[in-house]
Amino acid sequence: MSFALSTGVSGLQAHQKMLDIAGNNLANVNATAFKASRITFSELLSETIKKASQPTSGVGGTNPQQMGSGVGVSGISPLMTQGNIVSTGNPLDMAVEGEGYFVLSDGSQDIYTRAGTFAVDANSNLVEPSTGYIVQRVGATGESDGFQTAGDSNISVPYDVAMAANATTSITVAGNLSSDTVLADIQTNVLRSDITFTTSSGTTASGDTDLDDLDQFTANGGTPTGVITVSGFNHDGTALTDGAGDLDLTITAATDLDALVTHINTVLSDAANDNADGTVDVATLSNGRIVITDGSSGYSRSDIKLTYTAAGNETLTMPGYFEIATVGGEEVKNINITVYDSLGGAHTLSGAFVRTSADNTWDMMLTSISGDINTIDISGLSDRRIRDIEFDATVGSYTGLNATTGDTATFEVTFAHDTANPQTITIDLGTSGQFNGLTQFAGNSTAVAREQDGYEAGSLSSVSVNNAGTLIGAFSNGIKKDIAIMRIALFQNTSGLESVGGGYFIPSANSGEAVATEALTGGAGSIHGGSLEKSNADVATEFVNMIQAQNGFQANARTIRVANEILRELTNLIR
Repeated sequence: MSFALSTGVSGLQAHQKMLDIAGNNLANVNATAFKASRITFSELLSETIKKASQPTSGVGGTNPQQMGSGVGVSGISPLMTQGNIVSTGNPLDMAVEGEGYFVLSDGSQDIYTRAGTFAVDANSNLVEPSTGYIVQRVGATGESDGFQTAGDSNISVPYDVAMAANATTSITVAGNLSSDTVLADIQTNVLRSDITFTTSSGTTASGDTDLDDLDQFTANGGTPTGVITVSGFNHDGTALTDGAGDLDLTITAATDLDALVTHINTVLSDAANDNADGTVDVATLSNGRIVITDGSSGYSRSDIKLTYTAAGNETLTMPGYFEIATVGGEEVKNINITVYDSLGGAHTLSGAFVRTSADNTWDMMLTSISGDINTIDISGLSDRRIRDIEFDATVGSYTGLNATTGDTATFEVTFAHDTANPQTITIDLGTSGQFNGLTQFAGNSTAVAREQDGYEAGSLSSVSVNNAGTLIGAFSNGIKKDIAIMRIALFQNTSGLESVGGGYFIPSANSGEAVATEALTGGAGSIHGGSLEKSNADVATEFVNMIQAQNGFQANARTIRVANEILRELTNLIR
């Protein structure tokens, strides 16, 4: 009878624990990333009343006679199955879909969690805001940009760090250049000075305005007795030479803009500088700008530069370059793109592709660039144009620059704020023999400047995370940068982790040590930004478990009750 009482008590205790676990699971049914537990029972050690006997020649064997002593809890283990992932709209909420755990530091040790309810604290650390534990990173991502500190694994979200400006060094162009289109009105090349000459009072200068009355002239104690030198190339690409004339104009106080224009025309009309067809390029003054119009239409390589050499301390600002207001040629495709100088200043760069007189060959000209330009060098014919861009006559693919010309796909611009450091811009025309850049087919010209690598200064405006666990910062200048990579931990036996409350775990003797990795690697799983993992506790299952716990408890209680009644009846026999 004592066995019935003790086994009944063990049953009560076991099913009470079963009810406790079900209640805890239900209490945490809405806890972020909570992992439900389950209980398993096993029979306690049985008492052997009679041992088994083996068969003999006369009788068969007998089984052992044993009587159980009750039930015990053999195990309480967490169910580490994946919880549902739900969107929250908060970009710093994160959920792991896989076997990995987020790694946080409490200041003395690493702890692990599946609950990715993160935020940024006053020191720019990415933390779990209810505890202040700091999220950890892996690798060197973000260190070169100054977002993260080398040797410090805490993740910093640098809302207080400015991104320095980046000067444009490369422009990518792509699209088609027509092999057969001819403009109805074949263009004549027109050059125009990039500055408008003005008087000291700020009005547009006219032809009779003396050079020393220009706003562009500063005496500095000197007089206008320096020399203006004309250089450049005519329509045929032949460099302007002295010939019978003189490229230099020595100015006086009485020299006006008309005299300068006349001198330019003298240089252009010199027999040595005539175009091959006998035409002469012409200079005029229009609304304060010097304009050079080609003597004949069509493809042109004309360019001009004016340089002032002072006689004393005076200065006379000449045009930094001559814009190509109209590009001469039978087929011209204009392009535009915003580029940036070293301080992040934005400039609109305009260029043009023009089909040359050679078959399947184009030039690209830098026609103009907005802003305060010091110079666009034209000391060589290639400095503001990319010459002889060639295409395969059969398949229309870009084949490269003509090797004989020896040109490079670069432009050089000097900005006024940094005259000592010309900015070289490389034009990416595509890969030779492929169709990933420029092409030449029949039909319309569609070439465009697709992208460039410069940007203005900016500050961090928002942060998101991708599936690989990379924190990506979006800056106010439109640039996105990788800030850091979340560290993810893997364990050999996740069921062996020891819970320390708050959704946190630490390794135990049976979980194995944490293996640091990153998402999408080695079974760590992927990261979902703007989402959280829900509890994997199932309400229906826990209700069933509670019913089973109640039934088990009642059955064992009935065992004790019946045993007690029998004992009471036994004591009544001796009364």
